[in-house]
Amino acid sequence: MVDFQCKNFYSYEDFLEIMRLLRAPGGCPWDAEQTHASIRRNFLEETYEALDALDRDDANDMCEELGDVLMQVAFHAVIEEERGRFTMADVVNGVAQKLVYRHPHVFGTVQVENSDEVLTNWEALKRAEKGQASTADAVESVPHTLPSLWRAEKIQKKAAKAGFDWENAISALNSLEEEVRELREALQSEKAADAHHSVREELGKTLFMAAKIGQMTGVDPEDALHCACDKFNARFRLVEEAADKPLSEYGSDELTALWNTAKAHELS
Repeated sequence: MVDFQCKNFYSYEDFLEIMRLLRAPGGCPWDAEQTHASIRRNFLEETYEALDALDRDDANDMCEELGDVLMQVAFHAVIEEERGRFTMADVVNGVAQKLVYRHPHVFGTVQVENSDEVLTNWEALKRAEKGQASTADAVESVPHTLPSLWRAEKIQKKAAKAGFDWENAISALNSLEEEVRELREALQSEKAADAHHSVREELGKTLFMAAKIGQMTGVDPEDALHCACDKFNARFRLVEEAADKPLSEYGSDELTALWNTAKAHELS
């Protein structure tokens, strides 16, 4: 049993002390064993659960899930505190310093007319802060750990700001159609020794261009794909409910008819 006084309401400092006690001798064996790597997935899962609560606009769940995300932040910070490299106070100070530095129109004398100018200044300050001397440096700084469509979108946005862009979304669509043609050719040559590599490469380029169209039109490619998944789920349920035998026993024309019926039902 650790030396700790239970309360009806805990402060921020109480929260950090709880995290330290969980890791300390006499605390929780599981918490004490964890490393950055072992709880990495937990961080992702808690973040997605928080996003789900935000999407549902559920105040109770938001409060809980944001707390779980904060717990993950504190967990990693406490691990580093034990290693003597930084503390949660350093984390808080660092982000506060960043907010002040990147908002000179609020905390300094810079004048801006609109949010577009704010974002332009933010990007310039960020590049200076991180020592990014070129657009290529900024492009390479996009985290590899982002969902691939988001990573593609961010890469393309940074390149576009430097003037490397298509004239319009229709021009980008023409490039997408070209990538689809090359993907078709890769699939048709499936017996070639390097067919799998070719399909992988051409599929990647196709998805990259699809994300580019999203970036140019202001459509979040991840959100668009999630919406497509939701629509597929709803239509597939209608298909399965309308079927009078296992779907594997239907021919392609029959499956297409079931799908079109489900689609028509959805639009009615």
